[in-house]
Amino acid sequence: MPNIIKLGEGQWTIEDVVHIAIDDVPVAMTEDAQWQGKMTKSAAYLQRLWQSHEKIYGVTTGYGASCEVEVPPELLAELPLHLTRFHGCGLGAVFEPHKSRAIVAARLASLATGLSGVRLDILDALINLLNAGVTPVIPEEGSVGASGDLTPLSYVAAVLLGEREVFHEGKRISAEQGLAVANVSPLTLLPKEALALMNGTSVMTGLATLAFHRASYLARLTARITAMAVESMLGNRHHYTDRLFAAKPHPGQREVAQWIYNDLHADQGGTADYPVQDRYSLRCAPHIIGVLVDALPWMRNTIEIELNGANDNPLIDGENEDILHGGHFYGGHIAFAMDALKNAVANLADLMDRQVALLTDKHVNNGLSANLSGASPGRTAVNHGFKAVQISISAWTAEALKLTMPASVFSRSTECHNQDKVSMGTISARDALRVIELTEQVAAATSLVVVQAIQLRLQNGEISEQNIKPQVHDFCDAVRKISPFLDEDRPLEKELRNLVHLIQKQKLVI
Repeated sequence: MPNIIKLGEGQWTIEDVVHIAIDDVPVAMTEDAQWQGKMTKSAAYLQRLWQSHEKIYGVTTGYGASCEVEVPPELLAELPLHLTRFHGCGLGAVFEPHKSRAIVAARLASLATGLSGVRLDILDALINLLNAGVTPVIPEEGSVGASGDLTPLSYVAAVLLGEREVFHEGKRISAEQGLAVANVSPLTLLPKEALALMNGTSVMTGLATLAFHRASYLARLTARITAMAVESMLGNRHHYTDRLFAAKPHPGQREVAQWIYNDLHADQGGTADYPVQDRYSLRCAPHIIGVLVDALPWMRNTIEIELNGANDNPLIDGENEDILHGGHFYGGHIAFAMDALKNAVANLADLMDRQVALLTDKHVNNGLSANLSGASPGRTAVNHGFKAVQISISAWTAEALKLTMPASVFSRSTECHNQDKVSMGTISARDALRVIELTEQVAAATSLVVVQAIQLRLQNGEISEQNIKPQVHDFCDAVRKISPFLDEDRPLEKELRNLVHLIQKQKLVI
């Protein structure tokens, strides 16, 4: 993990945003004179234009469909303030602080292109807020993803003015108090600066970085769980040999097969006692998990281009003294990536749901107890093992699958038909994070199931300790520290919540 992340020194990665958002790694502005010069030229060129009463969208005119309304010089100073205020209409839950930090980091990365016409003071203030642990309170709902994330990003801009609320040390306090904590004086935004802060894709992009980070981990975790399900079902290791996957060499699929193969002992599937072919939820797991693993590289490319791109309008090219009007606030690429991501992740939930269904059904689980109950023989009549957990897994999976409907196809014409085709990228990113959360819950519960199943096989002498790979032993030990062997029925909610937390922190050994 880096000690500090520099703004203005090359492209930021997904991991940079994750470190800022989750690990609280501090941010600093580069001292590179060329970069600072580019930033300064953009702001200075714009200032010269509006002071000479040039007609510039969103600077000396109204916004959106009001672009033909010219703002009198005496009202120009009020225009940015009004933009922040009339967009203060977000509703729904508010983003957790780490998500809000990712949003601020994404906005910084875009502004750092030097094409937004903002002063370095704006970036410096945002950096100071991040480093002081002061995070804007941002409602989740209200963006159609073009003209950017206007309403949620207005909460970032408003905080710089000393308005609305922030999180600090787990509490909601006024923005004015938060600025004082960060040693930042309330700013007066110049023409275009409110638009530069708000008119972009930084909410959906910030969320996308977090979604990518969590989905990548889930792919590896699901492969580990699958190997343990194969072990528990006395399945066949040869389904995952590289000779087989060399014949259809999707790189991610092949890698997943290798992960599973390496978690299984050499004797697994090596005798006539093992099935020739396992059910699809075991045998085809690399083909299911591999879709996500193969998609991640292009998703990374899409997210990082968006992250490091100038995505407001108009762009202010101070070096060539030009104003570029366009639509870079449109979040179509992030929308598509997040729609695809949530589809691939939901398939992981569905895969694990089917594996649990196999393991808990005494008719198909190759001799394991009904619902994997660990009760002693005289206590089986009143103990129900993982019966309810299996039902809950199905519920979480069903909800995840329901959310796979692509948000990007639900464009709505808004704002007097000026924004007549919009991306819905922020809704897609929010959906993706919800699907990931549900799949993390499925993974936590499935982890309990496969660890219980392996322990039952060991107790029955159907597999030996020597046949459990060290990394699988470590995984079982980590799970058992949170949730002991289930012999007598007990409520599992707290144990499941603790395991979900461990998964979300990516601390479960894989």
